[in-house]
Amino acid sequence: MPSNTNASSGHSSGKKKGRRARLILIVLVLAIVAGIGYGTYWSVGTVRASFPQTKGSIKLDGLSGPVDVKRDSYGIPQVYASSDADLFMAQGYVQAQDRFWEMDVRRHMTSGRLSEMFGKSQVKSDEFLRTLGWHRVAQKEYDSKLSPETKKYLQAYAKGVNAYLAGKDGGDISVEYAALGFTNDYTPQKWTPADSVAWLKAMAWDLRGNMQEEIDRSLMTSRLGPQQIADLYPDYPYGRNKAIVQSGSYDSATGTYGAGSSGSGNQTGTGTGASTANTTGTGGTGSGTGLAGNTEAPNGLQSQLTGLSDALDKVPAAVGPNGNGIGSNSWVVSGEHTITGKPLLANDPHLSPQLPSVWYQMGLHCRSISASCQYDVTGYTFAGMPGVIIGHNQDISWGMTNLGADVTDLYLEKLNSGGGYQSDGKTVPFKTRKETIKVAGGDDKTITVRETDNGPLISDRDDELVKVGKKARVDTAAPDRGDGYGVSLRWTALTPGKSMDAVFALDRATGWTQFRKAAADFEVPSQNLIYADTKGNIGYQAPGRIPVRAKGDDGSLPAPGWDSRYRWKGYIPQAALPYEFNPKRGYIVTANQAVIDKDKYPYHLTSDWGYGTRSQRITDLIESKIAGGGKISTDDMRTMQMDNSSEIAKLLVPKLLKIDVSDKDVREAQKLLENWDYTQNPDSAAAAYFNSVWRNILKLAFGNKLPKELRVQGQCLSVEPAGDTGPADEDQRVRECGQRDADSAQPDGGDRWFEVVRTIIDDENNDWWKAPATRTHAEAKTRDQLFARAMRDARWDVTAKLGKDVDTWSWGRLHQLSLKNQTLGTDGPGWLQYALNRGPWKLGGGEAAVDATGWNAAGGYGVIWVPSMRMVVNLADLDKSKWINLTGASGHAFSAHYTDQTDKWSKGELIPWASSEKAVDGATKDTLVLRP
Repeated sequence: MPSNTNASSGHSSGKKKGRRARLILIVLVLAIVAGIGYGTYWSVGTVRASFPQTKGSIKLDGLSGPVDVKRDSYGIPQVYASSDADLFMAQGYVQAQDRFWEMDVRRHMTSGRLSEMFGKSQVKSDEFLRTLGWHRVAQKEYDSKLSPETKKYLQAYAKGVNAYLAGKDGGDISVEYAALGFTNDYTPQKWTPADSVAWLKAMAWDLRGNMQEEIDRSLMTSRLGPQQIADLYPDYPYGRNKAIVQSGSYDSATGTYGAGSSGSGNQTGTGTGASTANTTGTGGTGSGTGLAGNTEAPNGLQSQLTGLSDALDKVPAAVGPNGNGIGSNSWVVSGEHTITGKPLLANDPHLSPQLPSVWYQMGLHCRSISASCQYDVTGYTFAGMPGVIIGHNQDISWGMTNLGADVTDLYLEKLNSGGGYQSDGKTVPFKTRKETIKVAGGDDKTITVRETDNGPLISDRDDELVKVGKKARVDTAAPDRGDGYGVSLRWTALTPGKSMDAVFALDRATGWTQFRKAAADFEVPSQNLIYADTKGNIGYQAPGRIPVRAKGDDGSLPAPGWDSRYRWKGYIPQAALPYEFNPKRGYIVTANQAVIDKDKYPYHLTSDWGYGTRSQRITDLIESKIAGGGKISTDDMRTMQMDNSSEIAKLLVPKLLKIDVSDKDVREAQKLLENWDYTQNPDSAAAAYFNSVWRNILKLAFGNKLPKELRVQGQCLSVEPAGDTGPADEDQRVRECGQRDADSAQPDGGDRWFEVVRTIIDDENNDWWKAPATRTHAEAKTRDQLFARAMRDARWDVTAKLGKDVDTWSWGRLHQLSLKNQTLGTDGPGWLQYALNRGPWKLGGGEAAVDATGWNAAGGYGVIWVPSMRMVVNLADLDKSKWINLTGASGHAFSAHYTDQTDKWSKGELIPWASSEKAVDGATKDTLVLRP
């Protein structure tokens, strides 16, 4: 069992942690008995009744033979069966044992049915999700797109989940159902195959690309001019931060991408994979009618996009907040640079911190590989989905990061008063459907969903989205606004696809060609896939259904829905998507940077890459290690994952130290930056002060000049009149309060903002450095004047939070992670939140560091996304691979495996990852036999 000692987090010893867990359990019982009443009595035994049986045997109708479920000291299950159907049925049963509450909440979210569980507070979310129709699309995928084999696996999985549910009431399943029972007589329904498929839609939504940037850029037009907006979205620095794919080229004659190769390894790697997408080329001759190609959105669009942004904030995050500062790390190093002589592969996806973790560790093993039992795979999956998403089998390993492709477009629609919408000068009727939302404790609500040829009319879900300002600016070719424009959404995930087929194909792939063929079906979400195999090969493939737009339309602003020339022309063929196989440099790094230099590739992937800060740092760490012939170990890979160097500090600190500070208290804080090595350890006072300075620089230079729709909700300030970012007299200023959720407000401090500042850092008189006078500050006219003001503000910001004595400051005291149980841990009564939630943990790392414990500089210092898991796969000896989860295997709040990996995760430790039967047997603590 892991040690619970964690000096940096302030957590108590193992014995104290155990006593605390028992105390919480007793508090929960007493609170329910004494504080809630309702004639219901919960005992400790009742709370524990939902814990899974992990020993002995259980009879399951539907199995064709016995299945062994072996759990290690962390409760991680390894399942052994003799047929595919038995394997996936057992997976469904075991995941339901550990995580059914999580699974049930997820499927209600994806189907727009949260109101059935949680009442009227979720109606708005359900309306929006019903309009998108995730579950409807998932059902269509199951009915018409997926292979018979995949359907069989999904059916077997659902059968296993339902076998677990049979004969159980809510209290038998989890403590959350018992708590929910005080206000709702909800009873879990049977699981369906579409419930599993729909989870891919939720994952795709949170990884959908640049939709938020598209909204933000349009909202900025109310206060900023075209050049100012361009300043805040600088070009990707291809010359400084290397793209993922650095070899090979696109062949216009064949329409394929050919990867450069060193010729090392044991496969030729010439297969191009399947091509499932259609395209008509770049096509289109749009002339800029309406909005596309225009640098300025109509004023009337402001209220529409504000409403849409509000609506998006109401949608529950499946895996995390969306934005270009958020992503993941993965990299692979070939055997020529490793101590084992075979590849090492690392991956750590950055997602929202959830309790339990979004990931579920599991092994799926056929006792003997055959046509009727094809799998021997271990790794990370999602509770609610069969198969393994990221991990390794006995031949290959793979990891994922978000490619960030632009797969969503907003369309401005001309709605006609008599019904329908305008397309190429004609009125076209909407496609409509009725959706009835059942509300626990309230009346049902029926909504009408309208769809255009571009997609669902999401403006129907918010009153503000149907308003159009009288001063709307569109060109003369646009139709008269009449009663207003609507906003529709085109998104690749709303077209049925075959991503579920890809999951199983990846799990059983034995080499590069099969891997690429599987990747061709991984249509949404678009992910960077890295690869390594036991023969010594490494590779990268960009998969995904990525649209081809009209000429001149880059998807960065809403397009005119009334002009069919702006509709998608098809999708980039899989054979044309970039890939690499055994590149000469001997490693591949993906961390949400640009996939390929834009001048080397004819297709538009996105305008909103991450800016490559993390990827270049990883590249530098790899190159520094192998310079002079050094070799990389598994522990080196782990150490790289925990690198917390601040790249923006390297740029700013030398300039901050040159500023003459007269205030002795501010000077005391400034001295913390002297001889600082730019690492953001939890105990670093310098990191605490610098990150506060950075936050205040962003606020003064940029944040206070952004429109209220992008600033933090409730934060009010006097600002210059719209259209002017320069200083104004006090009597000319107006008071405005922010409207954006703190976790998604701007400037968020991600590496886009690194690049913004880098671009103007040597222009000391740039207008962005100007800040108006206040009661306590003189007007800032230059960079150094603004920096001096930010240093002073930061001194008192940190003092207010940590005290005046700088010797007691630490980054971890500001930068804390709290894990909250889904739904009831955020919106339940206080005593229940206390019982279900855990933390805080004091963390190192930070924004755009490799150890990406993300925080939003506009909203505060708290951790809002994290490396949701970490893994390092050793292709020379798979049993020497290492992994860790954010929380634990169990979703039961009082299980020993609820958060038993979190302390180790917070310190960057990894735990053993057994995969061979011998290693699994050696690690097994409990064995459960499932019998027919």
